[in-house]
Amino acid sequence: MNLKTGFILAGSLALVISCAKNPFTGKSTMALVSNSEIFPSSFQQYNQFLGENKVVKGTKDAQRVESVGMKIKVASEKWLNANGYEGYLKDYKWEYNLVDSKEVNAWCMPGGKIVFYTGILPICKDDAGMATVMGHEVAHALANHGQQRMSAGLLQQVGAVGVAAATGNKSEETQQLAMTAYGATTQFGGMLPFSRAHESEADMIGLTLMAIAGYNPDTAVTFWERMSANSGGQKPPEFMSTHPSDATRIANLKKLIPNAKAEAAKFGVTFK
Repeated sequence: MNLKTGFILAGSLALVISCAKNPFTGKSTMALVSNSEIFPSSFQQYNQFLGENKVVKGTKDAQRVESVGMKIKVASEKWLNANGYEGYLKDYKWEYNLVDSKEVNAWCMPGGKIVFYTGILPICKDDAGMATVMGHEVAHALANHGQQRMSAGLLQQVGAVGVAAATGNKSEETQQLAMTAYGATTQFGGMLPFSRAHESEADMIGLTLMAIAGYNPDTAVTFWERMSANSGGQKPPEFMSTHPSDATRIANLKKLIPNAKAEAAKFGVTFK
């Protein structure tokens, strides 16, 4: 066995034995890198980002971001503890910051480091809209989507080594064609659908968390309708995107709302 073949087999074996469980879906997920490896780097990058950008402090909006974030965090703890996952969040270091930017976006790094841009606040409109976004971003962290993306990237690299090994005795043109085909296939047939699945999963988890936190999940639909209107339809086709289309997302949310309300009811939270 040559070195390249051994590397490919080792990578394949790692994929089989290195799995984690998503507490919200019960499904096994790829975990070729551990949170103990990811979180320190995530926290460092977050602090570097804050140091290089204008963080808004002491304003009503900044306080709202932190307040809504804390409510979503508490809702996460309630759900996880009630479902047998006590201690799941022990390594998370929650932090919520509002950053001055026209960009209509928010994000959460692995381990619970969250940023809201001021540009998304008019789309959020109120605390319920903010909770829609916060629940979604927190869900990415809780479901370890960052860990899964890194794992998928490693697997993609292993596959590329395999393609290179298989075409090593071919012409340079053949090798380039094979690598191009591999890249397109894994991107459109693997990585992008993988990312869209994460987005839909985060919508589902986030909807439940916002409901447990006391925010009516019906408002998630109106938030995404505002997001869709704000984009003006300037988005790539769904199969070329990391995210579901707005129409797909809104349709899925409508189907998920009854379950989110049912989960919230288990914690004494009901909506008219």
